[in-house]
Amino acid sequence: SFNGYLKVRIGEAVGLQPTRWSLRHSLFRKGYQLLDPYVTVSVDQVRVGQTSTKQKTNKPTYNEEFSATVTDGHQLELSVFHDTPIGYDDFVANCTLHFQDLLRSAGPSDSFEGWVSW
Repeated sequence: SFNGYLKVRIGEAVGLQPTRWSLRHSLFRKGYQLLDPYVTVSVDQVRVGQTSTKQKTNKPTYNEEFSATVTDGHQLELSVFHDTPIGYDDFVANCTLHFQDLLRSAGPSDSFEGWVSW
């Protein structure tokens, strides 16, 4: 488990694809719809941050940073959602990173700094 200070920077998302659910009312041809994406940052299923929503793009740039003090943390989850005007937002993609794996790749230092792509 991880105990310490967590700082996460969300840079960008690339190659986002609309889900079948988000295409349900689309007048465009299937597979081509621009999303209104945002990213949530969670530690062990507790949300610690959320980016702003970027309008009409499948490759948003955020450059937003989130910090949290973590006690007995096991995993970091990044999830992308499409902001919908009515009802629940549409799930687009997610990535789960285990703190143990990040710390193992950090080597003998007390911190991990690097890019993670999914």
